[in-house]
Amino acid sequence: MVASRVIAVPAGQIATIVTCLEMTAPPVPSVPVKSALKLEHWTAPFDLARYRALFRAIGQNWLWRGRLVLDDDALAATLGAPSLEVHVATRRDGTPQGLLELDFSGDGECELAYFGLVPELTGRGHGAWLMGHALKRAWKDGISRVWVHTCDLDHPGALGFYQRHGFRPYERLVEIYDDPRASGLYPADTAPTVPLL
Repeated sequence: MVASRVIAVPAGQIATIVTCLEMTAPPVPSVPVKSALKLEHWTAPFDLARYRALFRAIGQNWLWRGRLVLDDDALAATLGAPSLEVHVATRRDGTPQGLLELDFSGDGECELAYFGLVPELTGRGHGAWLMGHALKRAWKDGISRVWVHTCDLDHPGALGFYQRHGFRPYERLVEIYDDPRASGLYPADTAPTVPLL
């Protein structure tokens, strides 16, 4: 029997279990899901304040931090990289409601780098609509693998959602990083089910 290991997580940091999932062949085409949203392709130069506001609106409950820890120059360079596609789901009036980022920097693969909707739209079918667009755009010529990762801090239905859309888990990791509430990126009372130490 292998002994378990316990790792102390320092105050001001947080630990999460990350599950990586992949798809190695395009999914069987299905009937497109309809949505009142439309998809816009955002290109450089980016309105960084607008992008950050959307990132926060989608990710605050799940403690997303990746793009928020970048300064303006680093964020503009990341979003403007030729290998990254940024698509935003909007209401008909142009109000951003969802984010889809596809990273083609890996050889023959596409990472679904960010995928999410504002909280008031989850569970209403818009996620399936957005995933349909994601997979259609991810499976370009020369792509043999599409992958994504989620963690136990994400929406409770995220892992099952990815699996229902054809992704298979292949790796589990533990990630430890600065708690975005401790650094002031989010209010201290964000994600109350995850204690801030």
